[in-house]
Amino acid sequence: MLKKRVITALCGIPLLIAVIWFSEPWFTILVAIWGVLAVFEFYRLVAASKVPPLTYFGLIWTLLFILSPHFDYEIITPPLLTSAVVLPLIWLLLRPQKEAAFTSWAWTIVGILYVGWLLSYLVALRNIDPANLEVGRNWVFFALFTNFGSDTAAFFVGRTWGKHHLAPSISSGKTWEGAIAGIFGAIIVSLFFILPTPLSLHLNWGQAIFLGFLVSIFGQLGDLVESLFKRNMGVKESGKLIPGHGGLLDRMDSVVFAGVVVYYYVLFTVT
Repeated sequence: MLKKRVITALCGIPLLIAVIWFSEPWFTILVAIWGVLAVFEFYRLVAASKVPPLTYFGLIWTLLFILSPHFDYEIITPPLLTSAVVLPLIWLLLRPQKEAAFTSWAWTIVGILYVGWLLSYLVALRNIDPANLEVGRNWVFFALFTNFGSDTAAFFVGRTWGKHHLAPSISSGKTWEGAIAGIFGAIIVSLFFILPTPLSLHLNWGQAIFLGFLVSIFGQLGDLVESLFKRNMGVKESGKLIPGHGGLLDRMDSVVFAGVVVYYYVLFTVT
């Protein structure tokens, strides 16, 4: 499993770097494909628990949310949210099967918001400065690679030295040793972005450390949220599309939380 995990990362990361580097529309296309397949995994797990969500509606609205940053965010978000809430309710009134109707509606909305809306922040971050796309590019690299640094450090330290369980009722594999290592891993990676390179950002040491800390904390919370969902669904992995890593939903858990944190940091302190 570890060998597959490493090989997949070595093959996938260069592709990810290329897609982010060469601007749009490639990054949005990648996020859109990822999001639609991830929410499909989400709905498949929910359906297996005998609660049939409105899968096709969820797929379409997830895609719409991911694409929404390319339009006026303030104008398009309210009608998207409203339609995501109202239209499934109308459809459920017309559907012959009335049992567990509101549960189906709730899970449909959760999938759209958890996958589509949260992933849209990465697209918004990539295009946060239309006049200088390199700024958004570098912030996306920051969000993703500090998150990867956190995940990698937490995985290997927790696997090697982890003894004290972080949240045993949610995930037996998470340890305090791994969580602390994850924070340091994110901070170390974040410091590379203050060096004079093509990826440098206007951050001082304190800002880089603070933001790396936030990315790790919220990324690990996102990981726990995903673990709680899978525990409730009675599965270990959401799918098998990524060798050694599970499904696409498994690999976006911490990333989406990290993307939200970095987006709002940039929005409120930089732009």
